[in-house]
Amino acid sequence: MPTTEELGIALAADVLKAVDETGDEALVTDINKIIEASSSALQEAFMAAVRAQRAEAKARQLLNTRIARAKAAAKAAQG
Repeated sequence: MPTTEELGIALAADVLKAVDETGDEALVTDINKIIEASSSALQEAFMAAVRAQRAEAKARQLLNTRIARAKAAAKAAQG
């Protein structure tokens, strides 16, 4: 049986995927409210996972941008 943290992480991944596909940002809030009414532990795990996954996505985007810039600069320097 998965732990509460594992359930929160999996649910967050699914919800964020649905948000990306639908553009419905309210989905996170709506799911959060449903969970909060039943399990504060799962609600905390879910929201922590949402924040972590969104932060990781932003950081990865910045990393990819910097790598692309560095590669372009190196290519330009080579002439």
